[in-house]
Amino acid sequence: MASVQDIGLSAAINLLSAFAFLFAFAMLRLQPVNDRVYFPKWYLKGIRGSPTRSRGIMTRFVNLDWTTYVKFLNWMPAALKMPEPELIEHAGLDSAVYIRIYLLGLKMFVPITLLAFGVLVPVNWTGETLENIDDLTFSNVDKLSISNVPPGSPRFWAHITMTYVITLWTCYILYMEYKAVANMRLRHLAAESRRPDQLTVLVRNVPPDPDESVNEHVEHFFCVNHPDHYLCHQVVYNANDLAKLVAQRKAMQNWLTYYENKFERKPSSRPTTKTGYGGFWGTTVDAIDFYTSKMDILAEQEAVEREKIMNDPKSIMPAAFVSFRSRWGTAVCAQTQQCHNPTIWLTEWAPEPRDVFWDNLAIPYVELSIRRLLTTVALFFLIFCFMIPIAFVQSLANLEGIQKVLPFLKPVIEMKTVKSVIQGFLPGIALKIFLIILPTILMTMSQIEGYTSLSYLDRRSAEKYFWFIIVNVFLGSIITGTAFQQLKSFLEQPPTEIPKTVGVSIPMKATFFITYIMVDGWAGIAAEILRVVPLVIFHLKNTFLVKTEQDRQQAMDPGHLDFATSEPRIQFYFLLGLVYAAVAPILLPFIIVFFAFAYVVFRHQVINVYDQKYESGARYWPDVHRRLIICLIISQLLMMGLLSTKKFAKVTALLLPQPILTFWFYRYCAGRFETAFSKFPLQEAMVKDTLEKATEPNLNLKEYLKEAYVHPVFKGNDFDRPRAVDEEESNPLVRTKRTSQGTTRYNSEASSSATATPVANTGSPRLM
Repeated sequence: MASVQDIGLSAAINLLSAFAFLFAFAMLRLQPVNDRVYFPKWYLKGIRGSPTRSRGIMTRFVNLDWTTYVKFLNWMPAALKMPEPELIEHAGLDSAVYIRIYLLGLKMFVPITLLAFGVLVPVNWTGETLENIDDLTFSNVDKLSISNVPPGSPRFWAHITMTYVITLWTCYILYMEYKAVANMRLRHLAAESRRPDQLTVLVRNVPPDPDESVNEHVEHFFCVNHPDHYLCHQVVYNANDLAKLVAQRKAMQNWLTYYENKFERKPSSRPTTKTGYGGFWGTTVDAIDFYTSKMDILAEQEAVEREKIMNDPKSIMPAAFVSFRSRWGTAVCAQTQQCHNPTIWLTEWAPEPRDVFWDNLAIPYVELSIRRLLTTVALFFLIFCFMIPIAFVQSLANLEGIQKVLPFLKPVIEMKTVKSVIQGFLPGIALKIFLIILPTILMTMSQIEGYTSLSYLDRRSAEKYFWFIIVNVFLGSIITGTAFQQLKSFLEQPPTEIPKTVGVSIPMKATFFITYIMVDGWAGIAAEILRVVPLVIFHLKNTFLVKTEQDRQQAMDPGHLDFATSEPRIQFYFLLGLVYAAVAPILLPFIIVFFAFAYVVFRHQVINVYDQKYESGARYWPDVHRRLIICLIISQLLMMGLLSTKKFAKVTALLLPQPILTFWFYRYCAGRFETAFSKFPLQEAMVKDTLEKATEPNLNLKEYLKEAYVHPVFKGNDFDRPRAVDEEESNPLVRTKRTSQGTTRYNSEASSSATATPVANTGSPRLM
């Protein structure tokens, strides 16, 4: 078990690392050559045109003003002083609510910590149980935990009382935050300027029709069933192959630009390259001619693929973006069932155009359930296979295990400094390294599931990441043994024994999580603000591929706030705090430092660096709330399991109402606030429509929506862009190519309308 000295050494290493990262950031951000890396949002918004510098060649790259170095930490108070409304206007509601999550942690854990140190620490410290157990190795840190309280002691009443206090305080804070975020979202939607997604729905699983194409069928259906509000639509094309060709051509263009720049700098000799992959092997050829020919070949392939998409009916997917004349009509369509068959004509709010994940729009709807089933199975095996490296990491903290496997290292391990590093620093950093590749794997799995927006991909990836760190980082770090031994243990024992098994191990693992928090929450967050990878990429692009100011703007790689990994990591610290609040309060100060430090760092990041790929209006908040409730219930169950092993089982029954009441609280909050994040009130929609008609009576919505949901590979090419279909304004009848006059079950399901409608080409009424 790590001692106070081990924790102190780990704290010193991580604090020095964090300070080094912050110092490097403070120095690098002042240099003019890095201005676009650390302030990209200002350039993208047009607020900043060039870094502030005096005349001279040297000052183009290095800041020689020594007064700026004296105030190198002035970014911290500047970031904290920005009011929340200004932050929302500048960085978006998603970023502002993300910052509030850190404040939520401080609101929750500062009072809990003060109360725990005032009540539980004296109760645990004076228990004197560990000192009376023979052949038991422990440290002063362990005496602060519940392990030092003797079994059956009335001291456990303090812990039971604290669990109720923690639950009540946590629920109160979560309720107030849910209410505040819901109000912020409603105000945001009411004040938000016009966007294409406010007037558009995504229609999936359009049924086939023997007489009409998908294009005609969609127009026909919405003209019949939404005659007063339907405006136009854009069918979805399977342009994935074309998108790959476009991406390849852009890559070739980058290399061509690089060699053209190289030739301009040295006109005396033509640059050369090799025909093999990456230019590392193969025949040596003229680089400019080689990439020019590659560009020509790809341009021809693009033209062929575009022609195929435009002329092949199979390239049109049974889906479309349908736009309406008003937000009211859009809300009615997006939030209602369109057909008596609930498996066809599925409508949902369209993502904003920059939020659309175009690759997944081409996936047939019937495949989605199969994909999601296979992904769930794959996630299960991923979680339990990852327990193997996690178990190995935990063995690093066991000096006896290392000495047994590698006895020749015993003299080195027994050195005081080496022992402190192994127990206080190595396990946390090793676990962090193992988790680096995980977000990429989980995002790929979410993409395979077939979700059609980047925001939903982030939310699904966050859900996977949350359960992964619960099972592996939390449970996997607490329960000893190999991965499948742990799985076998959980499967063989009754469900009521699982909280006991985990609860007994929790107090003795507090020091490991202390080191993990310091590595991930202190040094890790400080390293994130340095942005090493974007810094290197920008300068490589700037050196080799940039010729004009426009190229320089495109070379910027502004950061994107990754909700998929950031949210679950925050919630993991909520779980640690809630579990250990009444068990080992020594962990709480480290969690408070994490929330405070992360709040300062990320508030600066969202102001200057992060440029969101999308704006969901804090739609992810219900997921955050639900996972925090899960953390609270887990902490309650584990506390019950732990107390049941302390000869206090009968009194432990007093804790049974806690998870029940907590779940009831979750259901109440969901019923009270969750609809604000999934539906748009018709009253609000009508207000915005009325206001827009009064202020912009001559607005041409068709022109506004014309290219909003055109696939990116078609934009900018008017001669071959798919046409957005408009409604028939000049003819009140709905045109159809159907020749059959009788009503069939197939036609009824396909059109799902029981209204007699005149058919334009026959003039006879029929059921559509």
